[in-house]
Amino acid sequence: MIPLDVCLESVFTGLPAEDRVKKIAQAGYEFVEFWFHDATFDGTECSRKLPKNAASLAEVCKQCGITINNMVVNAPDGSFGGAPVKADDRGRYLERLEEVIEFAGRLGCRKAITCSGNLQPGLSRARMRANLEKALGQATAIAAKKGFTLLLEPLNTHVDHPGYYLDSSAEGAELVRAIASPNLRLLYDVYHMQIMEGNVIANLEKNMGIIGHFHSAGVPGRGELFTGELNYPQILRRIGALRYRGRFGLEYFPKMKDHMASLKKVRACLQSSRALLEEAGVSCSPE
Repeated sequence: MIPLDVCLESVFTGLPAEDRVKKIAQAGYEFVEFWFHDATFDGTECSRKLPKNAASLAEVCKQCGITINNMVVNAPDGSFGGAPVKADDRGRYLERLEEVIEFAGRLGCRKAITCSGNLQPGLSRARMRANLEKALGQATAIAAKKGFTLLLEPLNTHVDHPGYYLDSSAEGAELVRAIASPNLRLLYDVYHMQIMEGNVIANLEKNMGIIGHFHSAGVPGRGELFTGELNYPQILRRIGALRYRGRFGLEYFPKMKDHMASLKKVRACLQSSRALLEEAGVSCSPE
C-alpha cells in the first residue's frame, strides 16, 4: 500500500504537537506532516502562541519511529510568509523559505508545500501569474541548492479558500512544467480538486509525472475518507498502478469524536486496496 501520512494540525487539536505525533504513531502511522513551524492549529486558528520546537519534535519522532514528510512555507492567503502572486511580497516569501528549509533540516525533512496567495486588487491575472512564476523560479533555485523540494498546491475557492489564486490542477501543472525543475512538484489535493474540477483519476493520470505529493479528505465536509462521494481505495489503486513512489497525505478533520478511532478506521478502509495491488505485482514502496 502507498504509505500514508497524517497532517498533525487536524487531529488531537487540544494537544501539543509532540503529543499529537505520539497519538498518530499509536494509531499505526509512520509518517506525519504539519503546516507552520512558528504556529500550530488549535482547532480554531493557527496560533502563533504555539510555535513548534524542532529539537523536541525531532526527539519524539525518533522515539515513535515517525518520519516528517513535509511542512508548509506560506499560508494560502499570505498571512504567513507572503503571497508570491504579489511582487512586493517576493522578498518576504524567499526569506521565509530559507527559514523553513533550515527548520525542516533539523527534522530530517526535505519537502515543503508552497501556496500562491490570494487574488490581488488592481492586478490582472496575467500579472499575478508572471509574479508567481518569477517567485517560484527563484524559490526553486534556492531549494535546488539545498537539496529541497517544493510542492505547489492548488486549492478550492468554492468552500475553503475563496479568493485564492491557484485553484486548478491544470494551471498548477503548467507552472511546474514551466519551471522545469525536479525541485518543484505538484501537490494534487484530491479533496480540493474534486470540488473544483472533479474527474480526479483522469486528471492525476495526466500529471503523475510531476506530482510530488497527495492530500485527501472526504467530499463534502472534509471529514473521514470513507464518507462522501469519493472512492479512495480505487483512487489509491490507480495511483499505485501508475508507480507513484511518494506518500499519500491525510488532511481531513475528523467528524468522529474519537480521533484515534477515526485514524484507525481510515487506515483500515484505505488498506483494502493492498490486496489488489499485490495481485497485480505492483510495489508501492517509497523511494
